[in-house]
Amino acid sequence: MEMTDILSVPLKKTSEIDLVKPLKNLIALRFSTADNPENFNDAISELNKLRSLACVRAMDKNEAAIETVARYCDQLAALEGKIPAQDVQIPFKWKDAFDKGSLFSGKMSLTINSLSYERMCCLFNLAAFQSQVAAVQSQESDEGLKLAAKLLQSASGVFSYLKANVMGALQQEPTPDLNPEILATLSSLMLAEAQEIFVIKAISDKMKEAIIAKLASQCDEFYAETLKQMKHPTATSVWEKDWISKVTGKQLAYHAIAQYYQSRVCNGKKAIGEEIARLQDAIENFKAAQQRISEATAYQDYVNRAQKALTEAQKDNDFIYHERVPDVKILDPVGKAPLAKTLPIPERLGASFKDLFEGLTPVVVHQAMAAWDVRKTEIINVEVGRMREANQMLNGTLASLNLPAALEESAGESLPQSLKDKARAVRQSGGIEIIKELIGNLPSLLERNKEILDEAERLLNEERQSDDQLKAQFKERWSRTPSVKLTEAFTSNIAKYRQILANASNADNVVKGKFESHRRGIELLSRPEGELETAVPSASQSAADNSRSPAAAQLRLLMSQVNDLKSEREVLEHELKNATIDMKQQFLGALAQDGAINEPAVSVEKLGQVYGPLQKRIRESIDFQASLIQQIQTVNEDFVKDKSDGKGPSAREELLKELATAHDIHMEVQNNLQEGAKFYNDLTQLLLSFQSKISDFCFARKAEKEELLKDLTSSYAGNASSNAPPSEVPSYHATQAREAPARPPPPNFGTSAPTSSAPAAHLTTSPSPMAPQVVPGQTGPAPNHYLPYPIQPYGGMPMPMPMPMSYGYPSGGAPPNYDYANQAQYQQQQHQQSQQPQQQGAPGYPGYNAYPYPYYNPAYPYTPPRPY
Repeated sequence: MEMTDILSVPLKKTSEIDLVKPLKNLIALRFSTADNPENFNDAISELNKLRSLACVRAMDKNEAAIETVARYCDQLAALEGKIPAQDVQIPFKWKDAFDKGSLFSGKMSLTINSLSYERMCCLFNLAAFQSQVAAVQSQESDEGLKLAAKLLQSASGVFSYLKANVMGALQQEPTPDLNPEILATLSSLMLAEAQEIFVIKAISDKMKEAIIAKLASQCDEFYAETLKQMKHPTATSVWEKDWISKVTGKQLAYHAIAQYYQSRVCNGKKAIGEEIARLQDAIENFKAAQQRISEATAYQDYVNRAQKALTEAQKDNDFIYHERVPDVKILDPVGKAPLAKTLPIPERLGASFKDLFEGLTPVVVHQAMAAWDVRKTEIINVEVGRMREANQMLNGTLASLNLPAALEESAGESLPQSLKDKARAVRQSGGIEIIKELIGNLPSLLERNKEILDEAERLLNEERQSDDQLKAQFKERWSRTPSVKLTEAFTSNIAKYRQILANASNADNVVKGKFESHRRGIELLSRPEGELETAVPSASQSAADNSRSPAAAQLRLLMSQVNDLKSEREVLEHELKNATIDMKQQFLGALAQDGAINEPAVSVEKLGQVYGPLQKRIRESIDFQASLIQQIQTVNEDFVKDKSDGKGPSAREELLKELATAHDIHMEVQNNLQEGAKFYNDLTQLLLSFQSKISDFCFARKAEKEELLKDLTSSYAGNASSNAPPSEVPSYHATQAREAPARPPPPNFGTSAPTSSAPAAHLTTSPSPMAPQVVPGQTGPAPNHYLPYPIQPYGGMPMPMPMPMSYGYPSGGAPPNYDYANQAQYQQQQHQQSQQPQQQGAPGYPGYNAYPYPYYNPAYPYTPPRPY
C-alpha cells in the first residue's frame, strides 16, 4: 500500500519564564521556618531548565524529545499536589496552537497564574508532539508502524483526558485549541489515524482479505465520526485549511478499501454479482477521494486494481454466471474490527520519574496539620482559660475577705508578709512605669499594621482600576478574567484583617480601663516598702487577739490548700502547652496507606489520648475549688466573729483588700499588654507577607496586561480589514516602580519578665497562616476578660488566601470544648452540634466551628508552625 499522510497537531507556543525566584520565595514563605529551613534551590533550577527544554526550545522529532516533555508534565503533576494552587503567582502564557493571527479567531493567547494550566498546556503539546513523531515514522518497517500506532493511541488518550479536565483546571474560557469540543475531535482524529496504521500493517503482512476489509471498515467509521465533529459550526474555523478535505478524502478512501477487499472475499465465494457491486462502489469512492485531496495520483494503484478486477468479474458474469448485480445499498455492511484504542493516561508519563521536590510535604498533609493545630490550640486555649478564670475567681474571693493578709495582720506584724511579697513582685516586674510604657506603645503598633493593610488595599485598587479602564477601552477584546473575580479572596481577607484590628483596638481600651480603675493601688505597690508601710494605716491593738483561735488555724490550713491548688494548675498549664505529637508522620502514614487523610478521625483520637487525662484533672481541680471556697467563707465568718472589737472592717482592712486586688490586676494587665504587643508584631509579619502576595499578584497581572496589550495592538496593526486605529494605552497604565513602605522598627519593650503564676512567655514573630475568624458585619462573641486579645488558633493569623476547597476537610470533628476525658459523650455532642447552625470558621475549613472565646492569650509559650 502507498504511504499515507498522517495529520499531525501543531504545538502550543510559550516563552521563557523565570521559575527560580517566585518558587524560591514561595517555598521560603510557605514551607520554611527559622528552625526548619527548606532549601530546594537545586530542584527549582533543574525544573526551570526542564521547562526550557520541554516547552521553549525546538526539539528533534524522536522518542527522546517526547520523554523530555513527559518528564516536565510529571514534575508539574507532583508539584501541584504540594503547593497550594492560590499561592502560585507565575504568569504562564501560552498561545493557541491553531492561531491564524486574526482578531476573529478567538483568543490568540491566555495567561493564567496556575500550575494546573501549565500542565494542561504541556499535556496538549505532549499529545501533539506524539502525533508529529508518529507522522515521520517509516511506514515500510514494522518498527515504524508499531511506534506510530502506539504514539497515536497515546495521543488520543491524552486529548481525551484534557477534554474531561481542562475546564476544571482553568476555571475560565480557554483558547480555542483547549476547548473540550476541539479536544474531543483531536482525540477522535488520533484514534482514526491509529486504526489506519493497523490497516497498513495488515496489508503489508498480507493478511486475509476479510480481516483487511473489517479493519478498513472500522477506519472508515472512525474517520466519519471525526469528520462529523470537525464540521460542527463552532469548530470549523479552528482547523488548518486543508484538514477537512484530507479527512473527507481518507474517509472515502477507506470505505473504498473496505469494499475492494470485501469484493475479493466475494470472488472467493463466487458471489459475482455482489463482487461487481462492491468493486463499482470502491472505484467511485476512490475517485471521489482523489478529488477531495486534490491529488490525481492518490490511491491510483487501488483504482487500477479494482478496475482490472471489475473488468474480469463482468466478463465472467456475462459469459458464465449471469448473476443480477444488486444495488450496493442493500448489501450487508462490511464487518468491523477496532484494533486502535484510546489509551488511558498513566499516572507517570515518563519512563523514569524522580520527584525533584520529594522532600516537600504534600499540601493535603499541610492542610491536615493546619486543622490539627487549630483543634489543639483551641483545646489549650479553652482549658487554660478555664483555669485562669477559676484562679481569678479564687483571688477575687480571697481579696474580698482580706485573706491571707487578715491572718498575718492578726499576728501583729506592721505589714502582712503576703502584701510585702506582692509589692516586691510588682516592683520587680517594672511597677506602674512598665504598664505606662506598654500602653504608650500600643497606638504605634496598631498604626503600623493599618498602614501595611492600607498599602495592600491600594495596590489592589490600582490594579482593579487599571483593568476596568482597559476593559472599557477595548470592550469585548479585553478578554482576560476581571480583577474583581480574582481578588475576592484578597478583599475578603482585607476586611477580616480590619475587623481583627478593630477587635484588638477594643481590647486595648478594655485593658487600659482596667488599669485606670486600679491605678491607685498599683502605684502604691510600686513604691519602696518603707513608703508603702507609711501609706497603710496602722493596725488596731485588738487585731492580734484572735491570732491563735481555732478559726485562724483552720484558715491557715485552707490557705495552704489554696497555694497547692494554684501550684497544681501551673503544672497543668505547662503540661498542656508542652504536650507534643509528631502528627506529620501520622498524616503521612495515613496518606501512604489509604491514599487520603481522614483528619477529623485521626485528630480526635490523638487529642483524646494526649489531652483527655489533663482535661479530667482540670475538671477535678475546678470542682475542688468550689468546695474549698465554701469552706473558706464559712470558717472566715467564725474568724471575724472572734475579733474582740466586733466592729466592721477598718480603713486598713479596706486598703489591704484594694492592694491585694491591685497586685492581681497589675499582673493581669501587664500580661495582657505584652500579649497585645506580641499580637501586633505577629500580625505585622503576616501582613507584610500578605502584602507581598498581593504585590506578586499585581506584578503577574501587569505582565499579563502588557502581553495582552501587545497582542491586541499587533493584531490591529496586522488586520487590514479593520479601520479602527489601535487604542492608545492611557498614561495611567504606564509602568511605575512601587515599593512597599519600609517596616518601622519594633518598639523596645522592657525586658523584665512578669511574675504571674503562668510560666514566662516565649515570644516569637514567625507568621502563622490561619485566616481570621471574625467576619465583617457579624457580631463577635462577648469579650472574655481573661483572654483579652484576638485568639490565634494555630498561631492565630489569617491566611493570605483561603485553602483550596478541593482539600477541605469534612465537618464532624470534636467541638472546641469537647471533653476528651469523657469520650462516651462524643456521639451525643456531635449529634447536638449537627442540629445547630454552623458558625463561621477558619477559611479553608468549611463547617468548622469558630472558637467561642474571640480573644487570644499569647502568654502560651508556643512556636508558630510553618505557614501552609
